[in-house]
Amino acid sequence: MSQKNTEAKRSARDRMQEERAAQEAKARRLRQFGIIGTVLAVLVVAVVVGVLVMNHKTSSYTAATDAPKGTAGANSLVIPVGADAAPSTLTVYEDPRCPACGEFEKEFHGTVNQLLSQGKLKIQYHVVSFIDRHDQGSGSKNAANALACAQNVGAFHNFHDVVYANQPDETDDAWADKNVLITLGKQVPALNNPAFASCVNGNTFGSWVTAVQTAFDKSGFSSTPTILLNGTSAYPTYNGEQISAANLVKWVDAANKGKTPAVLTPASAAALASPTAGNSKP
Repeated sequence: MSQKNTEAKRSARDRMQEERAAQEAKARRLRQFGIIGTVLAVLVVAVVVGVLVMNHKTSSYTAATDAPKGTAGANSLVIPVGADAAPSTLTVYEDPRCPACGEFEKEFHGTVNQLLSQGKLKIQYHVVSFIDRHDQGSGSKNAANALACAQNVGAFHNFHDVVYANQPDETDDAWADKNVLITLGKQVPALNNPAFASCVNGNTFGSWVTAVQTAFDKSGFSSTPTILLNGTSAYPTYNGEQISAANLVKWVDAANKGKTPAVLTPASAAALASPTAGNSKP
């Protein structure tokens, strides 16, 4: 590997860590503001209760009826990718507007897809949307709903790749315009249709998006990306080693030692196939 490529990868990891540190600092500030807000909230508790009652219908969530098809985990809040029998699990908490998540996807996209296709790894995605709350806007929620629309028809993995390949700057709430997401969907054959557009425009899985974020708020995690390998934090380090594409392969192979990789079904293999229209920014 050339020195230039090594420095580029190191720079990408540095940016991911800087972005995550910034998110954690922002989260600490918001928690401090939250203490002040709690005191003030006592003065307006009646108004708050009234708003909660009025919003109950839009925020309620029932997994059996409100979750996209194929979701998993408690209350169907997880989007699984890869073969169920894969011996290792990568748990990923991502916000579509999160720049550090974008850096992670760019650096590890090929490696993760290789491990998935080899049946060594499966992924459990938690699509969160807290950046809308921190930076104002609706792009995270709209993109999360669009990803749920894709999951509902078995096209999550492909659309996920397209979304992150076309991620705007965090401060640019480009996905507040749902038409941008619908246009991105046209790069995935299964989403190039009126049904996907209707799902995005109608915020069909809005209550599911809210439920995923609520679970994240209660999880103890406060920043994205949060990456776990078989339940152990793997970002930015895993057992004292810095994350890299080569190390991720090494870690998975070590965890899988003595275990048999999964054999992908035709459906699983098809779900991992790249969209024929490509997924790069225009």
